[in-house]
Amino acid sequence: MATSLQTSNAILSSGTDGIGYSTGAGGTVTQAGSKATGVTLDKACGAITLNNALLAAATAVTFIVTCASCVAGDLVVLAHSSAGTSGAYLLSVSAVGAGSFSITVYNATGGGLSEAIVVSFAIVKGVTA
Repeated sequence: MATSLQTSNAILSSGTDGIGYSTGAGGTVTQAGSKATGVTLDKACGAITLNNALLAAATAVTFIVTCASCVAGDLVVLAHSSAGTSGAYLLSVSAVGAGSFSITVYNATGGGLSEAIVVSFAIVKGVTA
């Protein structure tokens, strides 16, 4: 059953469970080929397991996430959620548009890393008007 809530007032939570997506809204996908290979995950949130191909020191790679849940004006939030060296990667999102967004992964260390890190994302719906 699809439901929605629309209000011109603030939505506040006093509980400790927070605000977020319910079971079924998310999904997972594993990147094939290389860290530059695009993935498809038509969910509002989820986890992407990156390919374990070598990412050289001080090097960035960008890949496209095809996602029907994404539209221009949305905010995509990223986190290095598991696997790999903690603190070794910087993540950024760009080119948020109708049906896709791009993720850039940067190896911030002085050595090459061959890790299949997991990047979690959540789409926050937004508008510019």
